[in-house]
Amino acid sequence: MPAVANLLVIAAVVVLVLQRQMRVQRLDTERRFWVLPLVLGVLALRDPQLVDHQHTVLSAVLLAAGLVAVLAMGTVWGWTVRIWRGADGALLVKGTKATLAAWGGMIAVRVGIYGIGSALHVHQASSALLLGMAVMLLVRSLVVNWRARMLGAESTSAVLH
Repeated sequence: MPAVANLLVIAAVVVLVLQRQMRVQRLDTERRFWVLPLVLGVLALRDPQLVDHQHTVLSAVLLAAGLVAVLAMGTVWGWTVRIWRGADGALLVKGTKATLAAWGGMIAVRVGIYGIGSALHVHQASSALLLGMAVMLLVRSLVVNWRARMLGAESTSAVLH
């Protein structure tokens, strides 16, 4: 996919995800939360320019560093989401100010990695951002779903005692 198209997909996903995160929504732990990250990951991995072939090692190191960073930031993001039970017993979630700060931190990290790559004259494809977004969304969803299950287990054990 061309770089401009990748950037448009990334921008659309960021706007959609942030908009959804900042409002109260019912959490469906049975939902296929992995579908969007899978689609984004496949789109990214199809790009033959994901790694700069003139600077293979540096490019791979920058890509790996970016993925490690998004693993960490996805985890942080998952812990910033507020989870609670509504009056009807349904699990509800909503992003907090810390969620916005996590996004700001992730953007700063990505800009830093891009800056390092540029200083080293390593071409960084927009598909690396797409892959990072996929990993971050997947990790965030795994953390939120795990936290929700733990909340459900606490509620169940409190009823049993």
